[in-house]
Amino acid sequence: MVPSRLLRWSGLHATIDEDALVPGAYILSIGGAQQSHVNLAEPADVFYEYLRRIANVVDLAAPAGAQIRALHLGAGALTLARYVAATRPGSVQHAVEQERELSDFVLQHLPLPTGADVHHHIGDAREELEQFAPGAFDVVVLDVFAGPESPPHLTGADFYAEAAKVLAADGILVVNVGDEPPLSFTRSQVRALEQVVDDVGALADEPMFSGRYPGNIVLVGVKRPWPAEWTAPLLAAGPHPAAVRTGTDLDQLR
Repeated sequence: MVPSRLLRWSGLHATIDEDALVPGAYILSIGGAQQSHVNLAEPADVFYEYLRRIANVVDLAAPAGAQIRALHLGAGALTLARYVAATRPGSVQHAVEQERELSDFVLQHLPLPTGADVHHHIGDAREELEQFAPGAFDVVVLDVFAGPESPPHLTGADFYAEAAKVLAADGILVVNVGDEPPLSFTRSQVRALEQVVDDVGALADEPMFSGRYPGNIVLVGVKRPWPAEWTAPLLAAGPHPAAVRTGTDLDQLR
């Protein structure tokens, strides 16, 4: 029987299915839509393309293997938290999830790796930010958006200012934006981010930047000019065909 749990805040059901193609891997679905993929046998394996791009950005937050402080706004099945725990042992992480039942359900059926230091918070992403000190994190990841239907209080420059406040001076703010043509929501988020941070980059599958396809674009905000040495490794890491837009190359999303 497939494990299932009613999520009272949204009224949707969450289920966890075995991945028929990857031994030891599982898929979390909410309301029938696949949300997260977790490989318990290989937690450093990140299957979904947009999340792999986020993981590639996290790889640049510090030298390989070095501990980081990470905040995940929108926890899902904790795929990225598992990745950080596996690739940067000893890292202290915090994960915020609106749905209490989802957090309990995931931890019951997909336990975290031994030694993973992940602190769980149940509540609204913006409200939970208030408890963290300025400069508390090296990486903040926002993964709660559902396109134009996203919560308005999480989409403006005032929210991004609060998120940037808890970032270290050389920290990274990563935002997953799911959108549809003509990418109006993505453009609004680029403009909002640019009011708060010094520079913004965008990562996606190359065709996404044409504005003709639905999908995910990962926005990366930094409190300094975009590090030019990041672009080549991000392009090489994929998934392919990978594209990185910065500077004037980002004009098409402004």
